[in-house]
Amino acid sequence: MKLRHFSLLLLLCICLSFSGCQLIGNVLHNMQDSFGNKEPTRPHYIEDDNGMVIPNYDVSTAAYDTSLFTTDADERMTYADATMQTAHGIDVSAWQGEIDWNAVAADGIDFAILRAAVRGWGANGLLSEDERIRENLAGATEAGLDVGVYVFSQAITEQEAIEEAQLVLEIVEGYDLKYPIVFDWEIYPDEPTSRTLNLPGEKLTACAKAFCSYVEAAGYDAMIYINLEFGYYQYDLEQLQEYDLWLAQYASKPTYYYHYTMWQYSVKGQVDGVKGNVDMNICLYDYTTQPTTTQQETASEEITEVEE
Repeated sequence: MKLRHFSLLLLLCICLSFSGCQLIGNVLHNMQDSFGNKEPTRPHYIEDDNGMVIPNYDVSTAAYDTSLFTTDADERMTYADATMQTAHGIDVSAWQGEIDWNAVAADGIDFAILRAAVRGWGANGLLSEDERIRENLAGATEAGLDVGVYVFSQAITEQEAIEEAQLVLEIVEGYDLKYPIVFDWEIYPDEPTSRTLNLPGEKLTACAKAFCSYVEAAGYDAMIYINLEFGYYQYDLEQLQEYDLWLAQYASKPTYYYHYTMWQYSVKGQVDGVKGNVDMNICLYDYTTQPTTTQQETASEEITEVEE
């Protein structure tokens, strides 16, 4: 009798253990799904130079010497490497109100990334252009600043991402943008009805890819705005490695492991011509040496004529 009871108890333990393993496996699988990465394609984890455990993507890593990042007397970020050309920039939207772009240029700012369009976070996801994009485009360009634009995206489908790209391209038509057109997708964690909450990483990656490929097909550079969480755990970098990254990390030194070309290091900058705080950026790549959109169109037309 005791032996039979023992056997039944042992069988029960085995069943419970198996169920427990299944439960743990399901939890891990769901965690993977939430970031849009499923086995066996999810990268293995590695430890970066700062001891942080991150996904091991097969993409280019950041080659910057972080000890060379310092701030000057105006709290502007610099990179002390004479072999690398850097530029000081700001990014703005209608929230900054009217901007004196000549004063901005005179205060040592080289470039500006302007919000061109914004999609609402509600269920309808209304897409509209930034209220001041037209005047900001004209003012920044006339003041001699190099310009790029971004869309504040809430896209949840590839078609919505393409719609955002189409609107931005309409807005910038006729301007020779030196800097990229940026896909800036964010969430509203404090809004329980936000349309972007719990969007799987694989869908977000697909949206970013649709936006960027549409922009580049029109002859512009495309870029994706990230922070550490999105750059490690939301976007699949291996699917997006042909596009530049704009890092948002508010610290004295950047710690992001993978390659990026622009760093938004502060949201509390002070620049002449802008009322209140403004986002500050340092660009670590010389976009100004690339052919302008007009030059690309002219070259394309010349090629067509030769072929004819």
